[in-house]
Amino acid sequence: MVVQVVLVHGIRTSATMWRAQADYLHDRGNPVTAVDLPGHGTRRGEEFTLDEAFATIDRAVRTAAAEGPVLLVGHSMGGLLCIEYAGAPAAPPIAGFVAASCTAIPRGVGLATYRMLARGFDRLPDRGMAITQYVLSKTLPEATRGDFGAGGYAFDAQDIALGSLSVLDLLAALGRIRVPMWFVNGQYDQLRVNERLFQKVAPHAELLVVPRTSHLVSAMRPEVFNALLNLAITTIEQD
Repeated sequence: MVVQVVLVHGIRTSATMWRAQADYLHDRGNPVTAVDLPGHGTRRGEEFTLDEAFATIDRAVRTAAAEGPVLLVGHSMGGLLCIEYAGAPAAPPIAGFVAASCTAIPRGVGLATYRMLARGFDRLPDRGMAITQYVLSKTLPEATRGDFGAGGYAFDAQDIALGSLSVLDLLAALGRIRVPMWFVNGQYDQLRVNERLFQKVAPHAELLVVPRTSHLVSAMRPEVFNALLNLAITTIEQD
């Protein structure tokens, strides 16, 4: 059976951030579902809750699993949610998991600082869009630059979503994941802070660090990220 791929985006962005990966997977012959989490993308205006976020991921995974083995891929906040989901006591029907840009425990000073900065940006007249566009123009190639915001920015859901992450028990979840797993980080990603701890808790996982790349690894170097997806899919195909 053909490997099915479910993609889960990060904070503020939407399913559109995966455009380069979706194109690659379609060309490879792998059906792909890129979800919009509550309060994001096509679902802006909805309230973000963890229950609905997990339900969104679960619906996509179970629908895909009816057609073939599932590779679950999450980035940043989406990766954190997917760790909790993949490591649930009742294991979901996935055959492999790529956790991108999410080797950090979202608690304490780090989370508080991130929320403070996000609130500061949100108080700017343009809600920080000028700064966002400048950073994207300096870090992303032209081919993927528009994908991050093509589905709109989830300004209103951001603080609620960030605040909800502190209840996740990621280390317990990681210890329960038994499928092939890959941690994918950019070399300069700020969320590498607990990388070694994640490896210790999940020693069967492979750590793949992409050189000359920061947090938006799938958009900064899409060809490399797609090659890593190919590695994960090929691994599942050979099991």
